[in-house]
Amino acid sequence: MSYYDIDAILTDSQKIPCTFELDVPNLGYLDNNAGHTLKKGTRVDLPLWLAEMLAVSSPNSTKPLVTVDLPPCLAPRVMNALKADPKSVDLRALAQHFYGLGSRILELFEEEEVCDVLMETFRTRAAEISDHASNAGASQRGGGGGVGNDGVEFLRGLDETERGLFRAAHDSSKSMRVWMGEMKKK
Repeated sequence: MSYYDIDAILTDSQKIPCTFELDVPNLGYLDNNAGHTLKKGTRVDLPLWLAEMLAVSSPNSTKPLVTVDLPPCLAPRVMNALKADPKSVDLRALAQHFYGLGSRILELFEEEEVCDVLMETFRTRAAEISDHASNAGASQRGGGGGVGNDGVEFLRGLDETERGLFRAAHDSSKSMRVWMGEMKKK
């Protein structure tokens, strides 16, 4: 992703839980206590870009300023649901940029199991996305390419990466139908 990529910016702005490892004077407003010291052990949700910067920088070389925790969308409960049936989980409700956030978190943590679950989830859901995309509008032979009521419900649960995949697969399928129609005329 590039510096100007809006999806990367939105991914980095998602909040993740952090625990402060040191007392920080005058930062109490993060914990709704303006003008006071933010105490060691305080848990605060910070944007990913800030949490990452605070986790890798340390005022003394022994401890980082904050410890970053896994976000709720990658919690064990969610991972178990994805292992059981990836198609039934509403990823958009968990995080609008679910796979982007997962990718960025995996840069910070060495969670082999999370990586495997995310890859298998994407593979499983990609097949269903492709199926929905190629069938969307196929019943409307006029080439309108609309999405029916059940298709709208399906699209609501997709994160931004999956929506991009849906658009690409749908456009490809639509172009293929147009090309096949032109070939039949010849």
